[in-house]
Amino acid sequence: MDKNQSLMKLSKVSKVFLKGSVDEVTALDNIRLDVGAEDFITVIGSNGAGKTTLLNVISGVYPPEKGGKITINGQDVTRLSEHKRARYVSRVYQNPHIGTAAKMTVEENMSLAMLHGQSRGLRIATNKKYRELFRSVLAPLGLGLEDRISALVGTLSGGQRQALSLVMATISKPSLLLLDEHVATLDPKTNRIVLELSEMIVQKEKMTTIMVTHNMKHALRYGNRLTMMHKGKIIVDIHQEKKSNLSVNDLVVAFEHASGERFSDDSIMLRNADS
Repeated sequence: MDKNQSLMKLSKVSKVFLKGSVDEVTALDNIRLDVGAEDFITVIGSNGAGKTTLLNVISGVYPPEKGGKITINGQDVTRLSEHKRARYVSRVYQNPHIGTAAKMTVEENMSLAMLHGQSRGLRIATNKKYRELFRSVLAPLGLGLEDRISALVGTLSGGQRQALSLVMATISKPSLLLLDEHVATLDPKTNRIVLELSEMIVQKEKMTTIMVTHNMKHALRYGNRLTMMHKGKIIVDIHQEKKSNLSVNDLVVAFEHASGERFSDDSIMLRNADS
């Protein structure tokens, strides 16, 4: 696909929880987003900004409200279930345990990933041809996983398991990769390793990617485009030519200008101080 071509479009996408009750919450408010092929978009925002809901709607966990539309590769996927949406979208979660099966081997986990989004009931591919493929995609990680394909995933460290989740999410060549705060629970050293591996895989496979993060430095360091969310809206959308020269303080100023509010999320500032 042409790098300048649109891969995914969100049009008038909203999501309301507990509709009609006193606890009604608008988690997404008329989101419009055009994602180009090979875009690597980082999404920043405080708790409750709508970041995870955005990924849930894109991946099919929730449908948008009536009138909203999502297209991927020109196909209207708005009403496709999460399972059927998996033909287009792969996701790596915050918890390394979610994307992998602890009581299955590395090889078995990767075999299941090969069938991602396909019809159920297909035989798991564990022959010599696939073993060589699995070793070849694990070796560049530099974690020794290519020599542990018979090991149970439950015996891996958190970083190894998250790196495996990354490979599993991309091995079936999905149209879109979603990284859902996928390094948030890792220690600082492993955090950096997995982020660098993420960047390596995304660039090598030319993956169109959306990465949600709480860390402004990560949002600035990775990807070619940065968006900021606030109260269910995208209030800032910065492309590479401007993004590369920004500092964390510049982002705070951009937030305050776009939202009309003072930036006061201490949790984000603490994350940036520690990274």
